[in-house]
Amino acid sequence: MAPSFIFPSNLRDLEKDHGEDRFVVQSPTDVSSFHTSQLEEFVKEVAFDLSNKELFCIEEQEVFDRVYSLVRDFPTLTASCKYNLVEALRSNLSVLIPSIESLSRASIDDDDNTSNISDRIASHRNAFKIYTFSLLSIVVAEETATQSTDNISKVGATNRKKHSVKSWDWEPQRGRILTLIANSLEINLGLLFGSSGPDENYLSYVVKNAFSLFEKAVLLKDSDTKEALCRIIGSCSTKYQYKAQTCASVLHLIHKYDFTVVHLADAVASMEKKYGDGSLAISLIREIGRANSKDYVRDTAGAENIGRFLVELADRLPKLVSTNVGVLIPHFGGESYKIRNALVGVLGKLVSKAFQDVEGDVSSKSVRLRSKQAMLEILLERCRDVTAYTRSRVLQVWGELCEEHAVSIGLWNEVAVVAAGRLEDKTAVVRKSALNLLIVMLQHNPFGPQLRIASFEATLEKYKDRLSDQETSDPSESVLDGIPSDSDTCEAGNDTDHINTDKIPADQQDSVSDSCLPDGGNIDEPKDSSMPNIGNLEHIRALVASLKAGLTFSKCISDTMPTLTQLMASSSATDVEHTILLLMRCRQFQIDGSEACLRKMMPLVFSQDKSIYEAVESAFITIYVRKSPVETAKNLLTLAVESSIGDLAALEFIVAALVSKGEISTSTISSLWDFFSFSVSAVTAEQSRGALSVLCMAAKSSAGVLGSRLQDIIDIGFGRWAKEDPLLARMACVALQRLSKEDKEKLIATSGNRVFGILESLVTGLGIPQNIWYAAVDKATAAIYAIHPAPETLAALVVKRSFSAVFHSNGDELPNGTNILSTVQVDKLGRFLFVASHAALNQLVYIESCVLKIRKQKTKTEKSNIETQNVQGDESSKENNINSELGLAVSEDAIIDALSERAEKEIVSGHCAEKTLIGHCAPFLSSLCRNYVLMQKYPELQASGMLALCRFMIIDADFCEQNLQLLFTVVEGAPSETVRSNCTIALGDLAARFPNLLEPWTEKMYARLRDPSISVRKNAVLVLSHLILNDMMKVKGYINEMAVCLEDEDERISSLAKLFFHELSKKGSNPIYNLLPDILGRLSNQNLKKEVFYNIMQFLIGSIKKDKQMESLVEKLCNRFSGVTDKKQWEYIAYCLSQLTFTEKGMKKLMESFKNYEHVLPEDSVMESFRSIISKGKKFAKPELKACVEEFEEKLDKYHMEKKEQELTARNALMHQQKINSLEELVVGKDQNRQEDSDTDAAEAGEVIDPSNESDDESEGSEEVEDQIDEATEEVEGDIEATEEVEEGTTEEDEGDVVATEEVEGTTEAVTKEFEAKMKKLKHQKVLAQVALVYCSYSSHFPAFHVRKEVRELAFFRNWCLCGVVRLDQYICNVNLSGVQVMHFF
Repeated sequence: MAPSFIFPSNLRDLEKDHGEDRFVVQSPTDVSSFHTSQLEEFVKEVAFDLSNKELFCIEEQEVFDRVYSLVRDFPTLTASCKYNLVEALRSNLSVLIPSIESLSRASIDDDDNTSNISDRIASHRNAFKIYTFSLLSIVVAEETATQSTDNISKVGATNRKKHSVKSWDWEPQRGRILTLIANSLEINLGLLFGSSGPDENYLSYVVKNAFSLFEKAVLLKDSDTKEALCRIIGSCSTKYQYKAQTCASVLHLIHKYDFTVVHLADAVASMEKKYGDGSLAISLIREIGRANSKDYVRDTAGAENIGRFLVELADRLPKLVSTNVGVLIPHFGGESYKIRNALVGVLGKLVSKAFQDVEGDVSSKSVRLRSKQAMLEILLERCRDVTAYTRSRVLQVWGELCEEHAVSIGLWNEVAVVAAGRLEDKTAVVRKSALNLLIVMLQHNPFGPQLRIASFEATLEKYKDRLSDQETSDPSESVLDGIPSDSDTCEAGNDTDHINTDKIPADQQDSVSDSCLPDGGNIDEPKDSSMPNIGNLEHIRALVASLKAGLTFSKCISDTMPTLTQLMASSSATDVEHTILLLMRCRQFQIDGSEACLRKMMPLVFSQDKSIYEAVESAFITIYVRKSPVETAKNLLTLAVESSIGDLAALEFIVAALVSKGEISTSTISSLWDFFSFSVSAVTAEQSRGALSVLCMAAKSSAGVLGSRLQDIIDIGFGRWAKEDPLLARMACVALQRLSKEDKEKLIATSGNRVFGILESLVTGLGIPQNIWYAAVDKATAAIYAIHPAPETLAALVVKRSFSAVFHSNGDELPNGTNILSTVQVDKLGRFLFVASHAALNQLVYIESCVLKIRKQKTKTEKSNIETQNVQGDESSKENNINSELGLAVSEDAIIDALSERAEKEIVSGHCAEKTLIGHCAPFLSSLCRNYVLMQKYPELQASGMLALCRFMIIDADFCEQNLQLLFTVVEGAPSETVRSNCTIALGDLAARFPNLLEPWTEKMYARLRDPSISVRKNAVLVLSHLILNDMMKVKGYINEMAVCLEDEDERISSLAKLFFHELSKKGSNPIYNLLPDILGRLSNQNLKKEVFYNIMQFLIGSIKKDKQMESLVEKLCNRFSGVTDKKQWEYIAYCLSQLTFTEKGMKKLMESFKNYEHVLPEDSVMESFRSIISKGKKFAKPELKACVEEFEEKLDKYHMEKKEQELTARNALMHQQKINSLEELVVGKDQNRQEDSDTDAAEAGEVIDPSNESDDESEGSEEVEDQIDEATEEVEGDIEATEEVEEGTTEEDEGDVVATEEVEGTTEAVTKEFEAKMKKLKHQKVLAQVALVYCSYSSHFPAFHVRKEVRELAFFRNWCLCGVVRLDQYICNVNLSGVQVMHFF
């Protein structure tokens, strides 16, 4: 019998001699040196031996040695040799496996021949091991060779030494080999290896190679190979109890290779399903749960793979994971957000899959429901996670649960409230997930396809009434029985979903609630016949509870409309796109306010972001266009009628785009004409105007739309329907402007006189109301200049007739006289000024268009001349060259420019001897507007006059310069906000046309941002934004005024200002970066609230994204500390620093600039900002930088405390000095006054003064002085005690601090000198008391001063006491003298 075969750790270890007890290779053959023919012959011999001899021939030394030699050099074999060898080994093992099972039966039948059986078992075991070892070695060798071949081919190697590895069909062979080995592990191997199963050596080799094959992603794509590897791992782990090693290998693969996650989850799940043993899965879950959460922070890739594995495992084995999920829950408190994300996904899978069965007793059901409720509560709690990615993941999981109907009605509204709250999250990814969640909740809501609040309230009232009737008729049943609470509905799971319709009879479900079912009718006036006959009281209660939940849900979604409106203005494209999707879903379910909110998406068509425009366009098509032609036409005309001016511009843009793309069909255009021409029944004049408006929009991209119905436009637009809706005439004028060139010519030829007569009467007549007349005349004048061949003639006629209507004169001269308004009507004069100024402005536009046509024609002529020259040859080209050298071409352009300038000048100023009517009107208008008393009396006239004045100023530069002072005076002081708004808008036009004239008035233009009127401020923001963003005005030093508008009380103005700065940040290298220091300085000097300043600077700093700019701002702001002395400015600068995004370079610059801001650190508010910066720096800093940041923090804290103490000491000393000075002045003043009084009395009396009386007076004076000194002493003593307490604390904290000691000594010396100076100045005897008090104060406050000067000072003090002015015992306690020092007083 051959020795036992033991699996080696390495293939070539078989060549080593391990003793007689092991089966090893004796004489290996070097097959790599064989020629191809020799090699093939050698392989055939081996295959013949393996197939013709017994299965156990592999135990023969010669056969084994030859097989080993072929396996060792398997990669060098030819394809045919490989195939023959693999087939021989595989077929023998496949035959050996059933023989093992037959061996077990033979052992039972032949119990007597035990030794023979043992030999056969040993032979079977050896052959089994050798065949398994050989086949696995071949698989590993071939895969290694294949991988190396792929690597060589990638670097371009084409030649190889020795034999090339010819391609052969290896994949099927690999799958068959691994499947055979998996089959061998699934039979009963107990007979071969004993009751304990296969030995460790065998299992280790098989499992090791199986996991090594798992590391190759290509192998796992082959289903047979993957299945076989999973079976091998599962058998070894589960059947043969090889769990610990398998668990470690699985975790290693998961951490290292992300592509193995799904396949390993399949392997672990297949083990549990096949063998009914989930021990490996449990071990893996517990190992993951026991891991240190900090390890996952360091290994982010591994954490992500572990998380994916847990989610995949929960998806495949939900019940098993649900019983062991407790060991994972503590990781919710870990720092790795990827693990938290994974756990959230695991809980989502468990909630949706682990609790679906209803089997089991009541207690097990209760346990499962409590577990589910606990998981749902964790998911709700995680919506407030500190990491945005986790919050986003939680909302995604809730969306998945809603799709799978795993959220009960009782919990539905809680989730909706959470999702609505997350719409205001600061992170875009969370807002996106919240929007998606609300979309899913609407799509899968259990309340029905119509969620109108009024419908729910009406239906709920009906069933409440029925419920009360039922309860009144059946009082034995409790009112609250059967009404599910929130917790009950949560625990009821899916059984309570969809309004408990399973409890309602099938024939009655269709009529439960009009609001909860498709095509529900109008239930504003419910009828009893619409209510289903639900007789069961419990069913009615459940239905009422469900309707209440539905009403709450509808209100919750409706309340989000203001937030959704804000999100549509978000700078994030994803916010806008998903908000539009949610609003479309809300409109589908008839959520209150959704239609109006959707209208606000129209201006987004002007967005430069292509994705936003496409989202708006797609939504518009879905909502309004993809209907029948009649319905589409009705939707569009309704939009045109109900839209504001801004929305009309957006609607025009999108309609023109859709017409050009063919989305709006010709059938829809025909339907619009039907609405316009009243061919459809019940059409109003307003709808007709809306239809014509949409047709005009369509004509912008397809001019022929209007040409087919010219007569209808004239007859209907200017006919009797225009009297019902005067705006219809205005829209007809717009239609005339949009006609194509051919249609205009056709119109002039057929109905020209009629049309021009209509337009003239429209301007000069009085048939249109005052509020509409201006808009109609605006378009009528534009139509005249658009279609008339010589518009200036007709415009002149219109102006003259308007003039005659006002002044009853046929001449061009204005009537003289100052009291002109006594003879004319104010409204007529206003109309005339509007007509004249508007005609002048249109004349200017007409002149520019004519010049443009001339230039185009000139360019076209030059181009044709060049082509002609190329044909004619050199002579004509020489002639042109001569012309160009002489400058003839340039002179033509100069002539055109001169003529254009002259024509523009003649409109207002005129160059002829006789001025035009408009030329005469200009000075009259200027004089009229300067009459402030008259203008205040007639505000409507002032509005018309200033509007006309601004138009004339736009036309003529000289007239503009003459009246700029007047314009700014009016714009600042006019009482009417309409006048100020119009003038503000005009300033924008003037700045665009005459920038040099307006440049000195820039500050006045910015001043409009401080106007008390909201309208004026809004227009000022719009005008300045337009000028600055279009580079028509430089960003001057007054931009801080625009920054203040960020916090304007009006939300619209605030939004416009934010939009301005957002767009400004996109220009060039972000001008806000350069403007920020100046804005900071100017705002600091303004009287702004601290919160307002903080919000402004936070927004501005947030618009700076580049790290280099942030780093530069750190340096600039730090330098700014040294240039200001105001504490408020220090605080503001520090706050701005704290709002910057710090990088490593930024932190280093902050530390290097310490000298610039060390003097401001004593301020607590400044220090708080620096602490905020340091806390930010610690988060991103690497270990080296983190140590520097911590050291810097200690330095700041220490310096802050030292400076605070020094300031306190200096402040107390100053207070002492002030009190002493005041007391000194008081004593000296009293003595002087007393001496003067005494001298005066003595001189007047001329008598000898009695010494006794004098002493009495002096004693009385002394008593007064002593009283005052006593009061001052008490104050000083109180101050001294407070100072001593501070100093004691300071001494305990900073004992041994050399720097502080030196500063204190310096202060002491200064005080000593000051004391000595005071001593020399005080000579009067009665003032010595004050000197003593000074001494007591200083000596008790500064012990060093007392010790150094004790002898002389004690002598002074003794003298003062002997004078009888100061009592000795009064000051001994203050001075705190020793016993020896006290003796000096006697």
